[in-house]
Amino acid sequence: MEENSQSALQRFSFRLNWIVERVCALLVGMMVIVIWFEVVERYFLHWGLTWTEEFSRYVMIWVALLAVSCGAYYREHIGLDIVNRFLPPNVAKVLMISLDLISLSFFLFLTWYGIDMTKAGGSQYATIFGMTMLVPFAAVPVSAALTAFQIFTAMLRGQRTSSAPMTQ
Repeated sequence: MEENSQSALQRFSFRLNWIVERVCALLVGMMVIVIWFEVVERYFLHWGLTWTEEFSRYVMIWVALLAVSCGAYYREHIGLDIVNRFLPPNVAKVLMISLDLISLSFFLFLTWYGIDMTKAGGSQYATIFGMTMLVPFAAVPVSAALTAFQIFTAMLRGQRTSSAPMTQ
């Protein structure tokens, strides 16, 4: 039963990462299109649009923060691989678990702190859009929660015989 629930958790982790990777790719594509539009508009069309720079900045923040959870899924987060190579296996395992626990604690704290920050962003306004900063600030708790979840599932994967993430 426990193995089956871990397997279900790992499948969910895989699917979640799959979705986040595609969202990141879509957002990067959107950002590239907006920046190219900004260049064409600035040098050829001269319409005087100002929203493109701020929009692409917010999209870049979302992409960068969401991508952290993808790195955590593949265990590409903070690590001391070069040190682990020279340590005995038991010591390397303790180091890996310690780093995972520190990372998990940090991202759980960032989720908690980010929720308060996002609430405060509801009363702040973006300079050009006139929208509240709720959506841009929400990138912090959303991505931190996703990252904490992926670190947790990677820790469980690391305790099993194969620590490689699912690929299909």
